[in-house]
Amino acid sequence: MAVYRFKVSFEDYDDVVREVEIQSKQTFEDLHRVIQQSTGYNPEASSSFYISNDHWIKSDEIAFMPSAKKIDRGVALMENSKLSNFIDDPHQKFYYTYNFDRPYDFHVELIKILLDDTTGKVYPQIVRSVGDAPKPFGAVAAVPVAEGDAEDFDFLHEEGLNPEDGHDFAELDEVDDVPAADEEEAEDEFVDDEFADNEHIEDEEHGAKDEY
Repeated sequence: MAVYRFKVSFEDYDDVVREVEIQSKQTFEDLHRVIQQSTGYNPEASSSFYISNDHWIKSDEIAFMPSAKKIDRGVALMENSKLSNFIDDPHQKFYYTYNFDRPYDFHVELIKILLDDTTGKVYPQIVRSVGDAPKPFGAVAAVPVAEGDAEDFDFLHEEGLNPEDGHDFAELDEVDDVPAADEEEAEDEFVDDEFADNEHIEDEEHGAKDEY
């Protein structure tokens, strides 16, 4: 039995490459699933392979989870389509679109045909992996801060300051408190002096009356 080795690359990410091996009797759904196993994406998404020429021009479609319109047109289904029935060229190419809602496009090229002479080997399998697949669209989302969390606002962090700078703010608070205390003492001294002056004036007036 023949084993196909396919080179799989993202159309828009040349530095991300996978190579997979799969038996000729297996289906395009098996190929679809091992490719997404190699990227880490969820395979349960509407996707299609297209028979392609050397310039990656698409022709006949083989679909997974197709729309009702495609089913009415009689599109070939991945689960029913054996690879060997669609390969006429030792360098056969397939254009592959994963997840039509948020698509990634791939180039899938047959690079080698092997004989399955290894007993106990499980297919399909990933034989080479280069580069990290890009994160699926929408995988990262910002988490808004709830109103109830407003009291947890970290002033130093939000203002881009070092947490050690917090000591400086504490010292400023202490310095701000000192003038307030001094002002109170100053007010007390002013009041005492005022009463003292009044008493002195009263004594002078009283002495003046005694002279008369």
